[in-house]
Amino acid sequence: MNLINQVTTNQSQQDDGKIDGQPIYAPQLSKTNGEWRNGAGIISDGKDTNSENRPTRKLTKTAKSLIIYFSRSGSTELLASKIEQKTHADILEIVVKNPYAGNYGKTLSRANSERDNQDYPELNMQVPDLKQYQTIYLGYPIWAMTVSHPMVSFLNTYGGRLINKRIAPFMTEGGYGQGDSVQRIQQIIRDQGGHGYTFTRVLVIDGNKVDRADQQTFNWVNQVNQND
Repeated sequence: MNLINQVTTNQSQQDDGKIDGQPIYAPQLSKTNGEWRNGAGIISDGKDTNSENRPTRKLTKTAKSLIIYFSRSGSTELLASKIEQKTHADILEIVVKNPYAGNYGKTLSRANSERDNQDYPELNMQVPDLKQYQTIYLGYPIWAMTVSHPMVSFLNTYGGRLINKRIAPFMTEGGYGQGDSVQRIQQIIRDQGGHGYTFTRVLVIDGNKVDRADQQTFNWVNQVNQND
């Protein structure tokens, strides 16, 4: 069975939730730690999360919170959906022009090259005016102990708009923690002219355990919003 057929079979057997009315597939949730291999056992369909879904984009005129996320294999998307259930925030998926490969090794090779050459992926998305939002939830997988490259591209392009925002980072990772991802985000926002922002505590979940993180996620959301 080739990779695409394997992923399609996994998706047909497992629907792990919904986001903006669309199914979320994260086959790694059924893997043991040994099978998951700290993320190295993760596959995707080569279209970043789910080729059968349109990019998530739920925007209203009244929401005060916005979830902005990138997800390669579904874990971060599922985590974003749990935050949306609790907050009823707007949601915007980060989309790159050239999606990452379904094969983990190929994605790793590309990510290493991007990092070495400071050549981050081109975005393929439209970002709304962010002035209406008080809280921005930023969601991403951890790559090489730092923030994943599509989020870097997003912040390099739009970080200057994060003025006077409360920023709440959430992430999925391969068992080694958040690395320097938050510090990296803060530095990029500063470099792009963002100011007046505050950061909340972070939410960090193992990529193969997001389906078991409801209480942890809801407790975190409550802490983020306790001063509202």
